[in-house]
Amino acid sequence: MSTLGTSQKAAPWHLWLVGVLTLLFNAMGILSYTTTKLGMLAEMGMTPEQIAFMNSYPAWASALWALGVWGAFAGSVLLLLRSRFAVPAMLVALLGLIGTTVYNYGMADVPASMEAPVLDVAIWVVTLFLLAYARTMRAAGVLR
Repeated sequence: MSTLGTSQKAAPWHLWLVGVLTLLFNAMGILSYTTTKLGMLAEMGMTPEQIAFMNSYPAWASALWALGVWGAFAGSVLLLLRSRFAVPAMLVALLGLIGTTVYNYGMADVPASMEAPVLDVAIWVVTLFLLAYARTMRAAGVLR
């Protein structure tokens, strides 16, 4: 199918798989961010020490966390919509992830009970993979 001289390729099966799996993964970040901002940490089973830490986040770190989780979630949605804007959304997510990582590992005194290096690595792997995947799909003409 061709529209005004631009060809549009069919979405490969793996786009749907990657889109749905990353959407579910990124929804966990949205859940974490939202429950924190709504003050539902005690209901989520967090200790007073953990709640105090989460409430101590400075505004700039919280804003970067928001960019990270909402950017990644938007990237997955935009990928499923086959939008070329999935790439900039993932760049926003990466910026947020960099800032959050710098804060958590370089500036904050994270309680030992909240340290989760395996989860942190998984978040980095998924974010970088989704950015690379979206760029590849855009270059292949799958995203419009």
